[in-house]
Amino acid sequence: MSEFWFIRHGETDWNLARRLQGWQDIPLNDTGLAQAARLAQRLRDDVVDTPFAALYSSDLRRARATAQAVAAAVGLPVHIEHGIRERNFGVLEGLQYDTLDETAPEAAAAWRSRDPDRLLKGGETLGGFNSRVLYTIEELARRHASHRILVVTHGGVLDLIWRRANGIALSEPRHTKMLNAAINRVQVDDQDWRVLDWSDDRHIAEPARDDVV
Repeated sequence: MSEFWFIRHGETDWNLARRLQGWQDIPLNDTGLAQAARLAQRLRDDVVDTPFAALYSSDLRRARATAQAVAAAVGLPVHIEHGIRERNFGVLEGLQYDTLDETAPEAAAAWRSRDPDRLLKGGETLGGFNSRVLYTIEELARRHASHRILVVTHGGVLDLIWRRANGIALSEPRHTKMLNAAINRVQVDDQDWRVLDWSDDRHIAEPARDDVV
């Protein structure tokens, strides 16, 4: 049994502008850097009683910068894991949510359909994204059986983890929040995933944003 502390990266300017980021390598803004610092302080307090075995991060710099802020606090190096990168949204990347239907109607329809096998021009299918993420988490769970680990990732990845732990189909609408710099605790025991706590952002002074749709 492994206990994962999944963390969404801090805020970026594209979060504020409600642009799909995907694989675009967008840095944290000033608010995101402050969120990462507060997260680090929170984890520094948590690690006193129970240390973490490892710290993993997506390779995109908004996640890496968040993880690097945490690394010194928990006394661990950052291990880059490409399998927990955000979904590749293809031609939709960089577009604002409100303009998707007008700017790229075919791709927007594919994205909104939540059909796991429907192609998204230039990007990943939802099913392919889901397989990549869940395979990676299961590999990390085997690697760190009976340990507690930190994983800094993205809103789309967290949505898949929430669905897997709660038995919610990919085709269903999103049911929960994915807050910047919040802590989401999930227990993984072989094929049994269970949410222990979700969207814990009490270390953030101002409300964290939830721009994942």
